[in-house]
Amino acid sequence: MAYDSIFSPGLFAGQTIIVTGGGSGIGRCTAHELSHLGAKVVLIGRKEEKLIKVAEEINEDGGEALWFSCNIRSEDEVQATVAKIFAASETVHGLVNNAGGQFPSPLAAINQKGWEAVISTNLTGGFLMAREVFTQGMNRSGGAIVNIIADMWAGMPGMGHSGAARAGMENFTRTAAYEWGCAGVRVNAVAPGWIASSGMDTYPEGFKQVIKTLKAAVPLKRMGEEAEVSSAICYLLSKGAAFISGTTIRVDGAASQGNTAVYPLPNHNNSQPYQGFHRAETPTMFTEDE
Repeated sequence: MAYDSIFSPGLFAGQTIIVTGGGSGIGRCTAHELSHLGAKVVLIGRKEEKLIKVAEEINEDGGEALWFSCNIRSEDEVQATVAKIFAASETVHGLVNNAGGQFPSPLAAINQKGWEAVISTNLTGGFLMAREVFTQGMNRSGGAIVNIIADMWAGMPGMGHSGAARAGMENFTRTAAYEWGCAGVRVNAVAPGWIASSGMDTYPEGFKQVIKTLKAAVPLKRMGEEAEVSSAICYLLSKGAAFISGTTIRVDGAASQGNTAVYPLPNHNNSQPYQGFHRAETPTMFTEDE
């Protein structure tokens, strides 16, 4: 089997594209689609075993993938890793700033260490990666950057640290798009809503039970697929989005557009998911009761 992308084969032929957080979830899916479309993919993450596994998957599918273990919260590590990438590939055409992480908690229970860890991963790390890719090469060659944020438009109760970081990343996206446009660099963001991704399996059991109920608040009455996020990312990286910069695409089934207390949502089965990822792994919470 191969990735069933909606885009034309060879769309990214000859291009090198970095995907942070490429060892799992949306990052893994995006890396596979980019590779299927001809890109040489560079996987970034902290856990070598995950990166190796995804690189092997891509190679098995006939693609090309490099990987580098890097803590994106460390300025020195980011600078050194990006330098290695440019040494291996003279030009970097795209960056998918996907790496992130958080834990569920009300604001009053988050200590300073936990707050700073989430801000550092979801905001500072993305800034460092984007800045280094820009200053080490994109400022001369142009390129496209896509920052992955989240549905935080109405606040993010229960994950306020992540909401603050993602809101900061959305503003950084707009600022970078304005400042770096003169170099031919486009900067956009994708904001996934509730996506059935393997990362959900890392949450505590009580929170998993909450996740199972979330689709009731989505007008399309389902959760999204990783491939539905990846396709938005690929579009923003492509030449078809050549005049789009500084914007955010929401991939959330319209969940961020209303309030079920004010406008109740009818049940239906009218929205069919796009499941293009041939190696997709359904979170165990959705299969364990079957």
